[in-house]
Amino acid sequence: MSEAAATFDLQGHRGARALRPENTLASFAHALAIGVTTLELDAGVTSDGVVVVSHDTALNPDHTRDASGRWLEKTGPTIVSLTFAELQAFDVGRLRPGTAYAARFPEQTAVDGERIPRLADVFDLVKKSGNTEVRFNIETKIDPRRPDATPGPEAFAEALVAEIRLAAVEKRSMIQSFDWRTLGIVQRIAPEIETVCLTTQHGDDDNLGFGRPGPSPWLGGLNTNDFDGSVPRLVKAAGATVWSPDFTELTPQLVAEAHALALRVIPWTANHQDDMARLIDMRIDGLITDRPDLLRRVLQQKGRAVPPSPIIAPQ
Repeated sequence: MSEAAATFDLQGHRGARALRPENTLASFAHALAIGVTTLELDAGVTSDGVVVVSHDTALNPDHTRDASGRWLEKTGPTIVSLTFAELQAFDVGRLRPGTAYAARFPEQTAVDGERIPRLADVFDLVKKSGNTEVRFNIETKIDPRRPDATPGPEAFAEALVAEIRLAAVEKRSMIQSFDWRTLGIVQRIAPEIETVCLTTQHGDDDNLGFGRPGPSPWLGGLNTNDFDGSVPRLVKAAGATVWSPDFTELTPQLVAEAHALALRVIPWTANHQDDMARLIDMRIDGLITDRPDLLRRVLQQKGRAVPPSPIIAPQ
């Protein structure tokens, strides 16, 4: 897709993670107020089947306090082991001082009392804001190496699709994943919902497995050895319409190859102005960022259109 063919997709990562606590209603409200095209977020499922918004499959001690206000001393229980009511006892509205995470985001404003929300709560927030255009990019947080940490891919995909359909936002939603098993299921049960292949080739997080024997467990049965080293061709074979690579692994040649295959390219997660400008010059179709405010400024400097702002007052 050419640069002029569509509006640049300005995606607020976990809402606006650098500015408000990640994946909270406060973060999504702030992203809406800044003005984004898409809210990027992560999904999990509780033991009683509630689809919630959490990047981590287990409670993260870097930003989680218990009902008494004490920081978790270690990784907490998995989302799938807790009911939604049990999950609501935990406060995720502040970064733990002294952690590497807190050092990465010194501008994040704490919002004490924020809880892990239901996906339905995010849809309701957007509806109440009056924004009928913003889209949702929802990641299934599932790892084939840890089958007990989440529901299986079929149950996960079915639960997520059901929530999207209940809110009647199928045409405004994308489902993305590093675990392409869930994407294949979505394509089968909900072809009206767009799918996005996430990729990384970094160390233990590498979900592609180029050069390794046999297919990667992340790719839903596809084998990278059948694609002559081409990630865009692999993504196309997976049936997705969007490729979302680690931004550090993207080149102009890869963008051009993906566009020739009618794929949109929306890398993750660039937070610095120079990186944003360089990626935009590659003719990417969108960008996931913790700093949607900064990305808006870079786009405006380049004469690109940006979404209206503000939508609602920041929290």
